[in-house]
Amino acid sequence: MRLGVLDIGSNTGHLLVVDAHGGAAPLPASSHKQPLRLAEHLDADGAVTPAGIDALTDFCASATEIAEDKGCEEMLGFATSAVRDAVNSDDVLAHVEKHSGVALEVLSGEDEARLTFLAVRRWFGWSAGRLAVFDIGGGSLEIAGGPDEAPDVAWSLPLGAARMARMWFQGERPSEDDIKELRKQVRAAIARDAGHLLRGGVPDKAAATSKTFRSLARICGAAPSADGPLVPRVLELAALSQKIPQLMELSAEELAALPGVSPSRTHQIVPGALVAEACMDIFDLTELEICPWALREGVILERLDQISVVTRLR
Repeated sequence: MRLGVLDIGSNTGHLLVVDAHGGAAPLPASSHKQPLRLAEHLDADGAVTPAGIDALTDFCASATEIAEDKGCEEMLGFATSAVRDAVNSDDVLAHVEKHSGVALEVLSGEDEARLTFLAVRRWFGWSAGRLAVFDIGGGSLEIAGGPDEAPDVAWSLPLGAARMARMWFQGERPSEDDIKELRKQVRAAIARDAGHLLRGGVPDKAAATSKTFRSLARICGAAPSADGPLVPRVLELAALSQKIPQLMELSAEELAALPGVSPSRTHQIVPGALVAEACMDIFDLTELEICPWALREGVILERLDQISVVTRLR
C-alpha cells in the first residue's frame, strides 16, 4: 500500500510518501519538506505565534494535496515537541484540522523515543544486541535502550538543538561563561536519569538518528548522503570534541559552507554538538553509528505491524 507520513517536527514539516507492506522495508516514493521552525515561533508565554500557526496550516493543506496526487491510501500525521509543549497546543491542533482537514496526533516524548528505537532496531537487526539510541530533534532529545524491539527504557528531555539555540544563542555569540553554564546544565539534565539506561548493562551498539547527528558526523568526516544509506557512518567522540571549539569560532556563513550543514540550521550546530558530546561522554561511548531510519520509519513500521495483525485475525 502507499502511505503518506506527515511529520511536523520542531524544525521542519516533512511529508514522506512510501510504498510499504509487511515484511519489507518501506520504499520512499516521494518527499516534500518545508522549514517551519516552530520551536522558534513561540512567544514569551510559550505559545505558537499566529505566523507559526498559519505556516503549519498551509503546509498541512499542501501536504494533503500532494499525498492525494501521489495516490496515498492513508496519511499518518503527527507532531512532536514544538506543538506538544506549546501552551496553546489544543488551539493549534484545532486550527490546523479546521482549515486543512488534517488531524495531527501529538506524540509524547516517550513515544517518540520508543518509535525511533523500533526503527533503529529494524534497521540494524537482532545482531546489534543490546541497543542504545539517541535522537536530537529541534525541541527535544530522545534516549532509549534495550535488547528487544520495544525498549526497556525510553525518555525525552527538552534539549533539542533549536530550543537550545533559541534560549542560548540569540543575538550575539555566547560568552565563554555562557557556554560553560550551558554545558553544565545539559550534562546535568542528561545524567539525572542516565542510570535508567546504564542499569541494563553496556550497550552492544550505540546509534544516533536525526539531521543534527547526521550533520555532525558529516562535519567530522563521515561519507556524504549522496553515497547512499547503506554506507556505514559514525560520529566519533574524539573528532567531535576536537571540532566544537572550531565550530564556535565560525560565522553563520562559514558554518553553512561546511559539508552536511543546511543554511537554515547553522545556528543549531553548536548547541546540537554540545548535546551530542554530552550524550557520548555521560554514557561512555567513543562513537555513535548513524542510522538512516528514525521516527518517521518507526511510525510506518508500527502501522504495518497493526495492519498485519488485523489481516491475520480475519
